[in-house]
Amino acid sequence: MSLPAIFDEVLEHGLTALGVAVDAAGRARLAAYVERLLFWNRKVNLTAVTVPAEVAEVHLVDCIALLRTLGPAKTLLDIGSGNGLPGVALACVRKELKVTCCDRAQKKVAFVKAVAAELDLDVRAKAVRAAGDPGGEGLPRCDAVVSRAFTDVARWLPLGVRYLSEGGKLFAMLGREAEEAGLLTLAGGSGLALEAVDRFMLPRSGARRAVARFGLA
Repeated sequence: MSLPAIFDEVLEHGLTALGVAVDAAGRARLAAYVERLLFWNRKVNLTAVTVPAEVAEVHLVDCIALLRTLGPAKTLLDIGSGNGLPGVALACVRKELKVTCCDRAQKKVAFVKAVAAELDLDVRAKAVRAAGDPGGEGLPRCDAVVSRAFTDVARWLPLGVRYLSEGGKLFAMLGREAEEAGLLTLAGGSGLALEAVDRFMLPRSGARRAVARFGLA
């Protein structure tokens, strides 16, 4: 299937607003990823967001915003990745990034494996529930660890920290309720230090977002 022109327009507008540069090849991979997601969704229920313009902003722009604070990470673990967000989206725009996605839903892991193979992305997907035992779960410790599925920072930090490699960074994707005082307290309880809180707005919807980055204390 082909995407309507508004998909490219919303993606372009969002990336420009974020100040994130994505080359033509990266944009082409993002479009191909969305085409395959919507195609699979006709037969297998993968996402409730199916309008291309909304997919561009709610999924892609929101996830690619991580590039603003990701730094020079070479490996990334996406816990509870669902359809590969943000992991696959980031692999589309940073081809050298080695990504591992994990999720309990077999159908979503199957999709991630298929789309990674079709787009020649360095993405591995595993059907497992991350419970803080990377060795037993067959999951790597990575330079960057992120989850879009965990919205409760108090639960996410003590879990995510167990998957960090030495010098790694843990990321929390937040709504506008990102109070730094609370984040500092939670970070300290998990042996982490709050390094940055990147606040931004999705330009089409006006939704406010934030990404918090933590390092080992």
